[in-house]
Amino acid sequence: MSNYNWCHNPDCHKIETQSRVRGSGDNKVLRTVKIKQGRYNYSGTNAPNIWDYFCNQNCLFQFLQLNCVEIANTYSVKQPSETPIKVKKEKYESHRYEWNGEGGTRSVPYQATRTTIQRSE
Repeated sequence: MSNYNWCHNPDCHKIETQSRVRGSGDNKVLRTVKIKQGRYNYSGTNAPNIWDYFCNQNCLFQFLQLNCVEIANTYSVKQPSETPIKVKKEKYESHRYEWNGEGGTRSVPYQATRTTIQRSE
């Protein structure tokens, strides 16, 4: 199996950059970019990565713009997903600053509420 893919953007070969120019003399062409698989695989897991299929962000978003409806229909969501959680609220004393009328500020204490979301297990 090859360790390379061609960029999946169908218009990659139309983007005018020097890295896409191939050929000699008067036989020049713009060619789709060849991508080495795993070029951004820093974790060492060999897990598939979006950058194994697209040469850059421009090509990725051009592809998504052209194919977003088909992608959404292929992986459609018919109902919302839910994750059980617990919400914990705690009061604590905090400070805010306000002008003191003399060109400076002063600290004013107040009761604040901190909301923490915890996953239920």
